[in-house]
Amino acid sequence: MKIFNILILGFYFALFSTQASSASGKLKLYKGNLKSPEFNLTDMQGKKHSLSDYRGNIVLLQFWATYCTPCRKEMPTMNKLIKKMDGKSFKILTVNMAEAKPDVQKFIDEVPVDFPVLLDSDGAILSQWKVFAAPANFILDKKGNIIFTLYGGIEWDSDDMVKKLTALVKM
Repeated sequence: MKIFNILILGFYFALFSTQASSASGKLKLYKGNLKSPEFNLTDMQGKKHSLSDYRGNIVLLQFWATYCTPCRKEMPTMNKLIKKMDGKSFKILTVNMAEAKPDVQKFIDEVPVDFPVLLDSDGAILSQWKVFAAPANFILDKKGNIIFTLYGGIEWDSDDMVKKLTALVKM
């Protein structure tokens, strides 16, 4: 079983080893504990979300902040990505990095989003995930394991990225 997992990770690495077109960042194979830390957070509308609720989907999990210029630029590409991935086992979750809800709401009013914005008001989840920069992106497999990371901005809706994420969904 361990050899099979290594082969799968090798496939993932080969699949994502080239830089996405038009992207300023690059997905990197995750080298830490693959099991993602669980969380239960509330979104801007007051709905609770558990990371485990999203098992069975490939998940793009992004930690972001209102002062983050790359976040402002890439969120519209995330909106386009979610539309391009419609009907597939793919979800986007974002976690704000311990900012006040009114500040987050002001940002969302300026940069509308088509995915949940979760609030980590005390920064506890940031600590668990060892997030130190914004944006911090994680791609989770269908079992909730972290398979890729990316620090910095990227055009999530590029044809290359959509192709790669679609391949992950089919696995």
